[in-house]
Amino acid sequence: MRILLVEDEDRVASFIIKGLNAEGHTVERAATVADGVALSAAFEFDIVLLDRMLPDGDGRMVLEEIRKSAENTPVIVLSALGETDDKVELLDQGADDYLVKPFAFAELAARIRANARHEQQSSRVLSVGDVSLDTLSRIARRGDVTIDLPSREYALLEYLLRHPNHVLSRQQLLDAVWGFDFDTGSNVVDVYIGYLRRKLDEGYTDSFVETVRGAGYRVRS
Repeated sequence: MRILLVEDEDRVASFIIKGLNAEGHTVERAATVADGVALSAAFEFDIVLLDRMLPDGDGRMVLEEIRKSAENTPVIVLSALGETDDKVELLDQGADDYLVKPFAFAELAARIRANARHEQQSSRVLSVGDVSLDTLSRIARRGDVTIDLPSREYALLEYLLRHPNHVLSRQQLLDAVWGFDFDTGSNVVDVYIGYLRRKLDEGYTDSFVETVRGAGYRVRS
């Protein structure tokens, strides 16, 4: 998983990053509210680990910004503030979990796995506008029409639906669907977007997948 860690204490951050890297996760670190907001807006993360007390403000400010654009991204608050009122306040404001410092890495890892499972279950059916995709049965629909998609077209549609309203560059789509070692000079993304459009747009005047000139592709919710 790709994880955003918002933590200003170098010792704590190093401890967490070392453990997460050992488990195969990729971690981006921010040490301030400003950097946490910037990173969360610029990139997609599977989990956010958020410290409360940061040099330039309260971690709640990062949580507020994340919830404006990423409603379903699990956010686990890490805080030395262990009072019940603090926990309730953050959970009510949109945090998914709350872990009091100091903690054992094994507990943090277990919380991450639990929240990731919950997110996967809650997003079994992805839908944007009148297009839906059941990730268990792998059935795609636009309106009442069922659409048969080969594996690569399915993977491309799934990635687009998981990132509604985000402009996704060709490189992002190439990395996500075809892998990092694929030839970056290929026009395979444009070709497969064309395949998707022919199937999704039949009978419609507007294309479901929007081209953003010079930037990439987007689907709008």
